[in-house]
Amino acid sequence: MPMETTLILVVVVVIMALSFDFINGFHDTANAIATSVSTKALTPRKAIILASTMNLVGALTFTGVAKTIGGKIANPFELENGLVVIMAALLAAIAWNLITWYFGIPSSSSHALIGSLVGAVIAAAGLSSVNFTGLLTILQALIISPLAAFSIGYVIMSLLRFIFKNFNPQKVNRGFRSMQIITAAFQAFSHGTNDAQKSMGIITFALIAGGMQQTLDVPLWVKVSCALAMALGTSIGGWKIIKTVGSKIIKLQPISGFASDLTSASIIIGATLLGQPVSTTHVISSAIMGVGSAKRLSSVKWGTAQKIVTTWVITLPITSLLAGLIYLFIDLLF
Repeated sequence: MPMETTLILVVVVVIMALSFDFINGFHDTANAIATSVSTKALTPRKAIILASTMNLVGALTFTGVAKTIGGKIANPFELENGLVVIMAALLAAIAWNLITWYFGIPSSSSHALIGSLVGAVIAAAGLSSVNFTGLLTILQALIISPLAAFSIGYVIMSLLRFIFKNFNPQKVNRGFRSMQIITAAFQAFSHGTNDAQKSMGIITFALIAGGMQQTLDVPLWVKVSCALAMALGTSIGGWKIIKTVGSKIIKLQPISGFASDLTSASIIIGATLLGQPVSTTHVISSAIMGVGSAKRLSSVKWGTAQKIVTTWVITLPITSLLAGLIYLFIDLLF
């Protein structure tokens, strides 16, 4: 491929990756602030400003997840047509994010990106080009994290109910409404540490595939641009998903909002420290379900929960197939 064409493709991939990051920001803003908005701990405006700021800080703090995305699914040093692979993966992931955002379904941007990348790699170079050991590790994190969020959310909420069972409910809610501001900030920070790195990894993958970089280290300009793109997307917000996460799973009170925020943010930060990409959508929604179940199983709106889980399950195969088809189409053009 001529150098001029390669350069153009790299620029296009960078723009697309930043677009994915931007969309991820407004798609997943709801996850970080839905509980604090629904319990009126924060106004929507203040919640979005807080989430944007903390997402930016979190995105600049770590790079382990970026290296996982950039090198553990496929080897960017060996993959032919790597730039076309990335383009196809991003197009598929962006399309799925927009579709689920339009219908107000809190699907996983992480699943969409990983599924798309796997599908594009397979279309380009066959099954043998996928690093199934690395992929299995990533999938394990994606599966274990929501289960852990449900379980830990259940335990934390049960403990809080036991500790405060004899306290005045109004005073308890007033106190936890104030504490939710802290956990909302923690939630947004954790989101930035994990989700923004996925686009950083994609851009790094593209730089290597285009022969412009020789290591998986994330350049400073990539970190800054991805962090800003996510923060900008976060500032716009995703109100349809806020409504689903904040009210259609369970009726949240400040104490339950605090419990779910603390649970999910802790799990996301833990995954970041291990360099594993997880779905913030999965983790937060599962934490809310676990918290609701601690009160009583009937308090969880299981119809909405089933709809969310179904979307989780179908995201990987749909985005894989979509990315594979897009790759084949783009490959015909080049």
